[in-house]
Amino acid sequence: MAVTIEELYRNYGILADAKPEDLSQHKDAYQVILDGVKGGPKEKRLAAQFIPKFFSSFPELADAAINAQLDLCEDEDVSIRRQAIKELPRFAAGENIVRVADILTQLLQTEDSAEFNQVNTALVSIFKMDAKATLGGLFSQILQGEDIVRERAIKFLSIKLKTMPEDAMTKEVEDYIFTETKKVLEDVTGEEFVLLMRILMVLKGLQTMSGRQQLVELVVEQAFLEQALNPADPDTVDRLLQCTRQALPLFSKNVHSTRFVTYFCDHVLPNLSSLTSPVAELDIQLEVLKLLAEMSPFCGDMEKVETNLTMLFEKLLEFMPLPPEAEGENGENTLSDEPKLQFSYVECLLFSFHQLGKKLPDFLIDKINAERLKDFKIRLQYFARGLQVYIRQLRVALQGKTGDALKTEENKIKVVALKITNNINVLIKDLFHNPPSYKSTVTLSWKPVQKAEAVALKRPSGEDMGAGSTMKKQLSPPLPRRDARQIYNPPSGKYSATIGNFSNGEGNVSILRSF
Repeated sequence: MAVTIEELYRNYGILADAKPEDLSQHKDAYQVILDGVKGGPKEKRLAAQFIPKFFSSFPELADAAINAQLDLCEDEDVSIRRQAIKELPRFAAGENIVRVADILTQLLQTEDSAEFNQVNTALVSIFKMDAKATLGGLFSQILQGEDIVRERAIKFLSIKLKTMPEDAMTKEVEDYIFTETKKVLEDVTGEEFVLLMRILMVLKGLQTMSGRQQLVELVVEQAFLEQALNPADPDTVDRLLQCTRQALPLFSKNVHSTRFVTYFCDHVLPNLSSLTSPVAELDIQLEVLKLLAEMSPFCGDMEKVETNLTMLFEKLLEFMPLPPEAEGENGENTLSDEPKLQFSYVECLLFSFHQLGKKLPDFLIDKINAERLKDFKIRLQYFARGLQVYIRQLRVALQGKTGDALKTEENKIKVVALKITNNINVLIKDLFHNPPSYKSTVTLSWKPVQKAEAVALKRPSGEDMGAGSTMKKQLSPPLPRRDARQIYNPPSGKYSATIGNFSNGEGNVSILRSF
């Protein structure tokens, strides 16, 4: 026979009126309250409040009480579920904390936003009581739970961990997080990997130089840098790029990028044109070159510098053509003979070469024979001539434009194009010094605009760019499950141009741009 409202209140009164030392004598009264979960909606709501109130007084009924509350957490009535979840932290004592944390973690799969927020609040509450035990419940579900539970538990930690009080985040707790996260990293999707790295990066113990080095080691393991690259496998390419993105913030003058830079030079650059992108419209070559450029300032192993410079030099030659020899009847190069200058690619490659060249400044003189060096300088000179025309046209196109005028899509493209060409121009000038110099500093074009660069936009001369520019936005694909590993950040932009006759300094520029 179902328990009535009157019976629940009567037995609640018995327990409420009893002295603390006498409560254990009223086991039958507590059992009636536990049986309230089998009643109707009103009885269940009362049971959800009464069960936790006297829970600690009846340790022999602990399992029955937690199971009764769990039944209410799974009730069809959302208001009953919310009431039961709200009271769950009151069961979190001693060895029960891990179990309560496990239950709450499973409840993260709810689709009701209010209920989801209540679960989050309850988890934060018991985390402050016993962080390690709560983490035990969370990681148990991350490692063994359903996909939706795993996903939301990882997101919970990535968001909430940085907000926890300092006294809860002891060294023991941080060590536990690091150990358990390493287990999770044995099988993760791209999105999970990013979130788990975010979790680790908030740990104080890993914010030191040695801590960052440990994180780099973790990323190296995920990137499979000991294996040869299969350029035809989009998952393999995606894994490498995603891991490299996570490693970038960790690099510094003391935490080196050498293994990544060397892998890119040895395995990626030789296969650059055959890389398979997991995203149809993504310029995978540019993405790779951007990452290499961002890592290059932190390459510290002198033994690898010469090899890496050699690979960069060879790749630069591919993207810096010789001047065309054939001429038309009027002395101008025909359009079909005009080489396509890949400004964005060259910016990345030149920057990387320039950064590594600082560590071995005599490379071009001592390691490259005279004929090849002469050939290289001819290519540099031809490229520089094209740059001058392009820079003049961009400056006049942007002359006098400020504020909202610079925010149009067309002018945004021109601003970035000007940054790219200015950067290449500065780097080429350094290499034309005798001996080559590596003293100039530039900010990569996809980095925030510096004040000095903004001023440069106002300098006039030349003609406007040709018509026909286009821009395509990249969209990231849907997030994969654990058996698919594709997740990308879209590139900032790519620029290339076919350069006309530069003999009179006024050649036409046909600009092919895309994002």
